[in-house]
Amino acid sequence: MVASVDKIGRREFLRAGLVFGAGAAGLAAGYAAVPDVFARAIYAAKQEKVVNDKVLVMIQLAGGNDGLQTVMPLADASYRDLRPQLSKSADEALPISKDFGLNKNLVGTKKLWDDGKLAIVQGVGYPKPSFSHFDSIRVWETADPDRRQQDGWLGKTIADNYDSAGHPLVGCACGTTGIPGALRDLEATLTVVNSQQSFKWSGGDEMEKAMGALYTSTPGIYGALFDTAVTTARDTVAQLKSSAASYTPKAQYTDNPKLVYSSKNQLAAALQLAAQLIVTGTGVKVLHVTLGGFDTHYTQQQRHDDLMGYFDQAVSAFYADLAAHGMSDRVLIATWSEFGRRPKENASAGTDHGTSAPVFLMGDTVKGGLYGAAPSLSKLDTGGNLAWNVDFRSVYQEILDGHLEVDAKEVFSQSFDKLAIIRA
Repeated sequence: MVASVDKIGRREFLRAGLVFGAGAAGLAAGYAAVPDVFARAIYAAKQEKVVNDKVLVMIQLAGGNDGLQTVMPLADASYRDLRPQLSKSADEALPISKDFGLNKNLVGTKKLWDDGKLAIVQGVGYPKPSFSHFDSIRVWETADPDRRQQDGWLGKTIADNYDSAGHPLVGCACGTTGIPGALRDLEATLTVVNSQQSFKWSGGDEMEKAMGALYTSTPGIYGALFDTAVTTARDTVAQLKSSAASYTPKAQYTDNPKLVYSSKNQLAAALQLAAQLIVTGTGVKVLHVTLGGFDTHYTQQQRHDDLMGYFDQAVSAFYADLAAHGMSDRVLIATWSEFGRRPKENASAGTDHGTSAPVFLMGDTVKGGLYGAAPSLSKLDTGGNLAWNVDFRSVYQEILDGHLEVDAKEVFSQSFDKLAIIRA
């Protein structure tokens, strides 16, 4: 068996599952791409380390979550006028003040509110908003409305503040096979884990035994780079397997196969994986998960309600799991979506691409309440959209300065209005 491995050729090696290659810039930074567990491995040691046990979990609500159906205006006549069909949901909303209520299916989220562990930042947006999914997602991921930056704001945070050498789980995307743009940075170590079943090499044990074949025919810096990538990948696979073996969930995670695009909506499984990485002490600092299906141009009411219910169940299980393990005081959960929806419903009982929307921050260290100002429904902009009142980078700044305890100015090169959501 070993002899056959020794004779394996480069072409067969690559065909069997290893992807190795990058442009000159990537190689200079130390780039290698490995299947399953690794999508990118960059190794950069830091002279100064951020020393704390805080963890951030970002949940992307992909497609453009409708803020007005998430945090509903209860006493605004304009809401009923603009949405004669969709506004009927407000009759069942869960009140959080005399003016606003949460979607009826956000029951667990409402409990976090009641416990003072949910902060809702209203009217979040950015200058000169784009109605393109791709363009607006890029703005949120790079934290750059001018579209000049390529690196993600979280990737830059990892690269500037954490020692990635030998710790490839510092930044991790769960429940996906691709790297979220927010985590991209050529000097950041990033790990992508699709599921617990992907804690292995593509091609099985024989692939792992064949690691030396390519290295011996690739001398110099390229061989050393490859050897480093493979060694770290092997160690990380072992760490993930150990993590899986030592973790017992203390909450019930349930995925909903009936949702639109259900194959992309394994949020509960992704959050359970995130909980595993946190609870078992893998050193993870920044996690990213995604829930899709929010591009609700037609028949929105039931679809959006279902998505809200699924989000609520998954996040509630995640928080309960962390709390039962004594870890909830370390973790901040935050949501983001590329844009909100237009305030006026369309002829298909849905809503089209809009601008501002609320953002949730959840956790034990949050000072619960409403922040920012809700956009006026009677004073829309010239395009018939909601005006934004809080720059989304103010939310990011609060996450970095208040929770992760890193200097947001190093990431954004400027300061934004303070929100003071995180407890000292």
